[in-house]
Amino acid sequence: MILDEVKEAYVRDLLAKGSRADGRQLLQYRKVKVTKGAYPNAEGSALAEIGDTKVAAGVKFDAAIPFPDRPQEGVFMVNSEFPILAHPAFEPGPPNENSIELARVVDRGIRSAEVIDLKSLVLEEGKVLGIFVDLYVLDHSGNLIDCAALAAMAALADAKVPKYDAETKKLLRDQPVGALPIAHKIVTCSFEKIGSKILADGTDEEEIASDGRYTIATADSKTICATQKSGAAGFTRQEIVKMMDIALEKGEELRKLI
Repeated sequence: MILDEVKEAYVRDLLAKGSRADGRQLLQYRKVKVTKGAYPNAEGSALAEIGDTKVAAGVKFDAAIPFPDRPQEGVFMVNSEFPILAHPAFEPGPPNENSIELARVVDRGIRSAEVIDLKSLVLEEGKVLGIFVDLYVLDHSGNLIDCAALAAMAALADAKVPKYDAETKKLLRDQPVGALPIAHKIVTCSFEKIGSKILADGTDEEEIASDGRYTIATADSKTICATQKSGAAGFTRQEIVKMMDIALEKGEELRKLI
């Protein structure tokens, strides 16, 4: 698209001069805000905002049948939706590779750090608790992964587990037994590489110009629990080490918002 080519040229011209369209430093984030319990009808919910990017997350519990290869573990799944009103580039239809990647990266960070003890979710023989996180993009202005990760983690921190009735085999949603136990608060930090420049918290225009993205999920100030690379750009060892240091430092700030 011609418009995308114009945006890319504009971004690259600014970066060549060492600046960004919104005046931020290359590794500076926009304003970040997290609102837990934003949607009271959900069993756990949150709204995360990074600049003008907004992602809502809702948690739903259900009595589920365990996977055959993991009969003693509960079920955990993350899904994402890209509604057409959230960005001009979003199209109606089944999930595309971008929404699938978003859900998988958020899921991987939470799962790899064992945020939820899935073995504690067994209700009885052949029946486990299922935890389903739905991510809904309200406005895409760049850096959906970090925003979605914040929303998902905050929604899990807000979640209340309903009581299970062994006789009816149903969850009593009006009788919560307590908060969902979580072992860590996982956040991600995403970086865009444009030419030789690396910047944090890219806008949607900067993502158009990006040659590649590197996302790092952290559990605390010392623990990296997952990474994801997308795009054609390569990253040197020195660049990766620098991004990891920044992600560990920035992750501490983001966790305070959950």
